[in-house]
Amino acid sequence: MGTGKNVMVFIETRRGKIADVSLELISAANRLAGKLGGSVEAVAIGYKLHDELKTLGQYGCGRVYYTDDERLAHFTSIPYAKTVVRTVREYQPGVVLFGATTMGRDVAPQVASTLMCGLTADCTDLQIGEHDLKDVHYENTLMQIRPAFGGNIVATIVSPESVPSMATVREGVMKMIEPDPKKSVEIINEPCQVAAADFLTEILEVVSEEKQVNLKAAQIIVSAGMGANDPDGLALVRELAKVLGGELGCSRPVVDSGVLAKDHQVGQTGTTVRPNLYIACGISGQIQHRAGMSEAKRIIAINKDPQAPIFAIAHYAIVGDVKNVLAKMIKAYKNKA
Repeated sequence: MGTGKNVMVFIETRRGKIADVSLELISAANRLAGKLGGSVEAVAIGYKLHDELKTLGQYGCGRVYYTDDERLAHFTSIPYAKTVVRTVREYQPGVVLFGATTMGRDVAPQVASTLMCGLTADCTDLQIGEHDLKDVHYENTLMQIRPAFGGNIVATIVSPESVPSMATVREGVMKMIEPDPKKSVEIINEPCQVAAADFLTEILEVVSEEKQVNLKAAQIIVSAGMGANDPDGLALVRELAKVLGGELGCSRPVVDSGVLAKDHQVGQTGTTVRPNLYIACGISGQIQHRAGMSEAKRIIAINKDPQAPIFAIAHYAIVGDVKNVLAKMIKAYKNKA
């Protein structure tokens, strides 16, 4: 992994605001840097972001290397990638983290290719550990954990000879720490050294489209599995979510069957959620789904199979026909309301 002990995070901004995934990564970087004996730093690119970047200090970022240029106000692939490459080369962190977003998945491979270092995509967990390779023992190695083979297994990937180790991390999988207003960040202004010829395109207009559902922010989620995948079952799941003031979620098979859009998917290959209440309706609870919702404060599971894996993590288990149970829950809540 190289001799660098610092962990660097690529900061994404959207409409002048730091993206949640970047704050999640700063939070995770604190844990990793603590085990490496280093500090947390960041690379930010944009225009007039000084005030916004001060927020990073509250999440434990010690320094941010900021390139401010009006031409970089909106994401442009090559200039952003070259700026990150220059920053990594100059400050030599041991680990570099990107969000597994459209932007991160664009920039990270270019940076890894230029620096000729390893990159693991779509990680769901990161740890620091030891690894033996070719009779060489490596300490303080980044263990990059991610689903593989269509989400059917969880693999741990290491690149101990990579300088630095790099990974993209899925949104929502790293828990964001509580900000400390007393903490501050050192903003180091970096010159823009991108040539005019690197700006191959001109952005004329930016059009943003909101997601159909924001599961990450939902405090109550009612999710449908294949046991509630038919029109009647799904209608009951949707109605319960509505009367509770929650959001509609689902398992991966429901998305794969074309019933609901991927924005509704909860799980390792979907969205990781931490609501106050999660109601799993007809979801068997395979490990991929549980990985995305097991940190909910309260879990109610409804399934006709008393041996369903979802019951292993549920606070309240209801064995029965999902349609009958949902109908009674909806009626009971309406009567109480």
